[in-house]
Amino acid sequence: MKNNGNRIVVATGIGTALYIALSYVSIPLGFIPNTAIQPRTALLAFLAAIFGPFVGGAVGLIGHTLADALQYGSVWWSWVFPDALFGIAAGLFAAKYAIEEGGFGTKQIVLFNIVQIVANVVAWVVVAPVLDIVIYAEPANKVFTQGAFACLGNVITVGVVGTLLGLAYTKVKAKSSSLKKED
Repeated sequence: MKNNGNRIVVATGIGTALYIALSYVSIPLGFIPNTAIQPRTALLAFLAAIFGPFVGGAVGLIGHTLADALQYGSVWWSWVFPDALFGIAAGLFAAKYAIEEGGFGTKQIVLFNIVQIVANVVAWVVVAPVLDIVIYAEPANKVFTQGAFACLGNVITVGVVGTLLGLAYTKVKAKSSSLKKED
């Protein structure tokens, strides 16, 4: 996987813009306040899986911060930091997913989904609720319920949409790498 600075900056910028745009697309879980299924999480996992932990963390941090500020006029930091943590964790195994090399097969898909499940559990069932309690003095039963349902929604979204994005991208990369320049 190429790791030049320009590529990282461009991926972070475009990824952040797409993340913010997708923040306006969500399916609210009406029975759990302030919790929704959001495709932006699948995008975050996909970008982290291709470009690594720096891009994953930066898109999660910057994208969520700007999305909150634009949509709500304030930033809910206890949910921004877990998104950045999720992006970093998902990106730690980018080389092993082999999406960029056109090798996102069954073994890599399983690894991608194990990593995203563990990262979602840590981010949303542990970190977000604890930060909600520490920073905002939110009631524990409320925030742990929100975190559990956010985790479940994210696991499903990333498992389906993130995996499909990875499969589509790896097929495009495999086809483009087989093209040869004519003399």
